[in-house]
Amino acid sequence: MPLKPARCYTHQQKPPYTRKEYIHGVPPPKITKFVMGNTKLNAEVVVVLKAAERGVIRHNALEAARVAAYKYLSSEVGEQNFLLIVRKYPHQVLREHKMMAFAGADRLQEGMRLAFGKPVGLGAIVNPLDEIIEIRGLAQHLELLKEALRRAASKIPIKSFIEVKKLSQQQAPQAS
Repeated sequence: MPLKPARCYTHQQKPPYTRKEYIHGVPPPKITKFVMGNTKLNAEVVVVLKAAERGVIRHNALEAARVAAYKYLSSEVGEQNFLLIVRKYPHQVLREHKMMAFAGADRLQEGMRLAFGKPVGLGAIVNPLDEIIEIRGLAQHLELLKEALRRAASKIPIKSFIEVKKLSQQQAPQAS
């Protein structure tokens, strides 16, 4: 069964649903790596993708954003010249009440109203000004770092913006 559009999950008014020990059949998150690149880099600038509104980002959207940014950076900047960190982890379990969706399905299935649903994926809840993705790099590559985050932002279903911070020499070695 194909994925529903992001608009079905992005703006949810439901309370968080994260207790996986009580939920059977929760799929694992699609995102595999949260820290990529050179972890020992002495970075000069930090470019951050921040959320402009509250919403839920599905795990496959986070993975798509990570892959888009990483591919662009590794080809344009080189793998030793940046550190990419995904700051949000998908904890929220997304549920769906599956219904038949083909011609004549209305005669076969009425469906239970306000049904609880089965787990279909995971999502990360973000609030305004939350950091989604962070890239640390050298000042000479600043425009390329911003372009990588712009490409990543196109994969995310909520409005976001890019913020640039300069690192002083005391803060630079820390790559947490």
